[in-house]
Amino acid sequence: MSDPEDPHAPRPEPRQRSELEIRWRQARNPPPPIVRAVLANLAVATVGGILLLAYDWLAPRMALPGGDQRGLAVALYVVVVITAGSLLTWRWVELPTGSGTERARSPWAAVLGFFASVPICYLALVICFQILRPALG
Repeated sequence: MSDPEDPHAPRPEPRQRSELEIRWRQARNPPPPIVRAVLANLAVATVGGILLLAYDWLAPRMALPGGDQRGLAVALYVVVVITAGSLLTWRWVELPTGSGTERARSPWAAVLGFFASVPICYLALVICFQILRPALG
């Protein structure tokens, strides 16, 4: 009879997981840098989306200085979301410290923020202009 504590005892083969099980497990346990990047971009896109929606609602109803600049406002919104999301992610996501206590940042954190900001910006614009604007009238 083999001892359960014996390191040389044969181990049973791990169960083979399906592709769906693997992806579901990855979705439930995302790495903290990914969560931070998405949250930073989502916060910027939400605040900016509310301001953009308010400007879009006010532009035809009031005489705004400079005229109707809704196209420029959307372009500015995209630039602000991508830039602020990248900078916030760079600031928030640190490299692992290992045994040292010094915190280090990498440009790759900003790239992670950039790649997280593009789909979030697109989805925020769709929600603002295809769902909320028609609902507000």
